[in-house]
Amino acid sequence: MSSDRSTMRKYLAEIYRLRDRQPEENGYVSTSALADLLMVSAPAVNRMITKLREMSLLVHEPYQGIHLTQAGEREARLVLRRHRIVESFLVNVMGFGWHEVHAEADRISASMSEPLTQRMAEMAGFPKFCPHGEPIPNADGTVIEMHDMMLAKAQATPEWQEITRVLTRDADRLEYLAALGLTPGAQLQVLHVAPFNGPIQLKVREEYRIIGHNLAELIRIQPAAQTHR
Repeated sequence: MSSDRSTMRKYLAEIYRLRDRQPEENGYVSTSALADLLMVSAPAVNRMITKLREMSLLVHEPYQGIHLTQAGEREARLVLRRHRIVESFLVNVMGFGWHEVHAEADRISASMSEPLTQRMAEMAGFPKFCPHGEPIPNADGTVIEMHDMMLAKAQATPEWQEITRVLTRDADRLEYLAALGLTPGAQLQVLHVAPFNGPIQLKVREEYRIIGHNLAELIRIQPAAQTHR
């Protein structure tokens, strides 16, 4: 695979991730948000967007942003499939921590064939979700649709919630969340939400936690009774 092709696939995957994390934007992603995520200049993003648009993999709407076409979305999901399978392999088979695998998976998955991807999936136990809770797309590009919500937008309720996924890949944040017990599959109650984006008080199993609004934006939850993993 050429370096340019690998870069294009990375862009598609990151656009998909941004779109998935900002559903209120109706599928559109801003070029500035993409540049910030990839830590590249605005001109570099614009050049790649032009290439992807010429390949009919995305559409660029002035004043709205960019969104993937059907072909672009399928390609992005296949990139994420390989990446998330590698993450699962590194954690489930090789014993890495969930905070250690993102960059490694980026490097390994960039040149993986489908037979190798399948073999890794088999050795990892055919996981449906990556260690961070994100769904792993199938070989045909289809993926489980998530119906979760941001913890930062939750209301206080006695109903038990379950963490579905954690959206950060920052190692320090992941280690901190693990220390608090805030990992996919953990159940919690939202006890109190302070106004004006203030802290949120949680009951995690039998322990009490207080986390900031910014951290709560990185955690997705859904009612525990609706979770089927």
